[in-house]
Amino acid sequence: MNTRTRIISVALWCSTFVLAGRAVPLAHAAPAAAPEPRTLSSGDVELALPLGLQADAAFIPKDNPLSKAKIELGRMLYFDGRLSADGNVPCAGCHNPYHGYADPEAFSPGVGFKRGGRNSPTVTNRLFSAEQFWDGRAADLEAQAHGPVTNPVEMALPSHDVAVSRIATVKGYPPLFEKAFGDPKVTMARIAQAIASFERTVLSGDSAWDRWQAGDKQALSPQQIRGFDLFRGKATCETCHVSFNFSDEGYHNLGVGWDAATGTMKDKGRADVTKAARDEGAFKTPTLRDIVLSAPYMHDGSEATLEEVVQFYDRGGNPNPNLDPKIKPLGLSASEQADLVAFMQALTGRNTQPHPLASRDLPR
Repeated sequence: MNTRTRIISVALWCSTFVLAGRAVPLAHAAPAAAPEPRTLSSGDVELALPLGLQADAAFIPKDNPLSKAKIELGRMLYFDGRLSADGNVPCAGCHNPYHGYADPEAFSPGVGFKRGGRNSPTVTNRLFSAEQFWDGRAADLEAQAHGPVTNPVEMALPSHDVAVSRIATVKGYPPLFEKAFGDPKVTMARIAQAIASFERTVLSGDSAWDRWQAGDKQALSPQQIRGFDLFRGKATCETCHVSFNFSDEGYHNLGVGWDAATGTMKDKGRADVTKAARDEGAFKTPTLRDIVLSAPYMHDGSEATLEEVVQFYDRGGNPNPNLDPKIKPLGLSASEQADLVAFMQALTGRNTQPHPLASRDLPR
């Protein structure tokens, strides 16, 4: 059984939506009182966010409000390999629930086990982001959902029309589209809207750090508290991994992929989108929530562990002409590096989602 077939048959964990409030700013003060409950309202959905997430930071396009029917349809499509040429590569194949909705391999194998040049970014907490992909080339999750379907090294269908035909000919799908959209017509836009709706419910919060911020003084260990001090101080992590989702949603050149011998950047990153030389080698700041689950790290999966990531930052990244000025050698001791990793381990949320959809559970 290959990786792609296996992912359809395993059980999906998915976030239990517990009450939450406005995120406490990243500052080392005495833990505050528990925040007031916060609920995100969209369409016919009242989504109670996990502790620590911020409802007013959510991004949901006006033309695609959430609905219970769209979320359920999107969940089915997310696990349906029939959106790929060989029937074995669903969205979940590269964005695996058991690996932080990312992929444990540096480059995900697609149809025919072809591989691209970028690590699969996590789907977790994409509710709080508009632009998608490492280079931000997709304006939103709806646009992102179009791309992999016809990418020759991912799902590899020859066209979106073929994707639509495949789904429309499955007898069980048109009634679900009618429930979600008012009529049974299957279109690529609707497929993408449904998948995006489901993905916006893939959330992580209520971590040990969130509980500590909310007043539970026992939630973090002394080492993790030291790591938090380093995170916002000497290690300067907070300059990019900021706010409740630990991301500025910006693009930065860390020198990953720089070849000093040839003076070239293997992947131009954001510059492929903006065509601006200053953006060469810049990639989007990922969330640190559930970061322990989503190894390997960086846009090319070049760092296998969090310890390696910290070492990379400690030496100041890889110097190159476009290195972000925020990236400088840190001078962290071995124990400080260990403390920083311990803090990031405290950002793993409590997520218990419905079981995954095996192939036998999908519409027929």
